[in-house]
Amino acid sequence: MGFRYTSASRLTLDGLTFSLPSGTTTALVGASGAGKSTVASLLLRFWDASTGTIRIGGTDIRQLELDDLREHVALVTQDTYLFNDTLAANIRLARPDASEAEVNHALASAALSGFVASLPQGLDTLVGERGTQLSGGQRQRIAIARAFLKNAPILILDEATSHLDSLSEMQVRDALALLMRKRTTLIIAHRLSTIRDADQILVLDDGKLIEQGTHETLLSRYGAYARLIQHQEQGISN
Repeated sequence: MGFRYTSASRLTLDGLTFSLPSGTTTALVGASGAGKSTVASLLLRFWDASTGTIRIGGTDIRQLELDDLREHVALVTQDTYLFNDTLAANIRLARPDASEAEVNHALASAALSGFVASLPQGLDTLVGERGTQLSGGQRQRIAIARAFLKNAPILILDEATSHLDSLSEMQVRDALALLMRKRTTLIIAHRLSTIRDADQILVLDDGKLIEQGTHETLLSRYGAYARLIQHQEQGISN
């Protein structure tokens, strides 16, 4: 698979080939600009691949209606768009027909119950245009609540904990683990804590797949992945 943005002079993804086995977790790592988020965008058909094919269950995703494709995928990104509406309305975007009990369960799973209970208007609180009344971490946990509510078989986590402080990340880590269970999950992240237990790790560099394996296997090769981990650990210690 290859992809080139219209304004780009070179391919953003070049000769990329891999599979996401059903029910497993795959982590996509690499330096900034390696093409990680572009993979997620292609899977959701925000753009189409310039060359090659993306298939789900053997079906070319270009043969699927966009609504049908996106019904099967839940996305949690580092930038969560919220409408100038209530918390309840923004969470129910994932499934408008969800019951109150299902919404409350999604809130609890995303570690939002306490926050919502602290608001005078609760779920009827207006979040402001693009969620300006909320912190980055709160907006991200709303995206996680949406994913729980949607209950889709494919899950994409694109830097899904990037705006969370240490306490908030601890609160949602177990919830994300439950959300990922028995789903086909693609994680795009740099944090070691979110990728080390993945069934497979794919290392991208300049749009190309340069390494593939488990955390332990890749570390033992002392290659690009090992250098990324070493750089991260040095950053944490400094």
